[in-house]
Amino acid sequence: MDSPLTANVLEASKRVLAAGARTAQSIADWKGNRGHAAVALRLAGGLHWLARQGKNAMLSDLYQNRTGNFDVVIANTFKDHDEFLADWLTSPPKTNEVGRAAAIMAALLVASEKFGLPFELIELGSSAGLNLNLHRYAYDLGGVKTGDLSSDVWIHPDWRGSPPPNAVVDIRSTRGVDMDPIDLADPVNTERLLAYVWADRDDRLERLSRVIAVARKFPPRIDVGDAVSWIEGALAEPQPEGIVRGVFHSIVLQYISNEGRQRIHDVIHAAGSIATIQRPLVWISFEWNEPRGGIELRLTMWPGGEERLLASSHAHGQWIDWMS
Repeated sequence: MDSPLTANVLEASKRVLAAGARTAQSIADWKGNRGHAAVALRLAGGLHWLARQGKNAMLSDLYQNRTGNFDVVIANTFKDHDEFLADWLTSPPKTNEVGRAAAIMAALLVASEKFGLPFELIELGSSAGLNLNLHRYAYDLGGVKTGDLSSDVWIHPDWRGSPPPNAVVDIRSTRGVDMDPIDLADPVNTERLLAYVWADRDDRLERLSRVIAVARKFPPRIDVGDAVSWIEGALAEPQPEGIVRGVFHSIVLQYISNEGRQRIHDVIHAAGSIATIQRPLVWISFEWNEPRGGIELRLTMWPGGEERLLASSHAHGQWIDWMS
């Protein structure tokens, strides 16, 4: 994922994990699939947070210089901050990577070409809601420029394959849900979000700072709740005629149980079964395939239930391999 520093930190962490007894025990006793729970990402985020906050001088120097004796520094950090890291692991990652918005926008271009109507968007697992502002960013998608071209935030993935449709995406409203949404008015929450960006990806850190500024100017609407139970109520609300209702999510399903995923599937398909050409429904999924062999961008459109695999992608949207 193009972060040698994070790779070195995690490899050292594995070698010296015993230096943090409680952290090591938390990982050893983990209930469920550690990969699906992104335990390594959680640990990387906690260490980056400590480095950014200057809680351990050796660690901060290691992150700043990006070289040094990783085993000694990480072992020292585990020893001095064991309680903090063990507690940090209990919370799901808060990545909210806006690079993924490029894939969501590309799928919306396909849906817009089909229906020619404006959108109301619903996001599952919104975190800080940064992707709810996707219409406030500018994009270059294989030469197709779309979004708000006057935006300070440009998203330009390495595009592979033919370009997406050169359609107009008109987003009238957005809303989302999260069990624990991040309030970016709180600097502590902002730091937590920044901690989950790879420390040696200065481009992503700089872009995230710009995106946070947009979110503070245009606070996204995020309900506090469980996505599985929330989606049923959201889709049951009256849909205006002449509006496409779109449900989207990115790297969220891995944190939901198998039963919960099936419930989301069933609820969306039930809503799709009553969709009409004047009240269409689209479902955009940017998720790991099974068995975590890669990220797939999928689009399902109703009426009709046409499902299309649009692209494979880097997990952060750094590159998109368009298949459609």
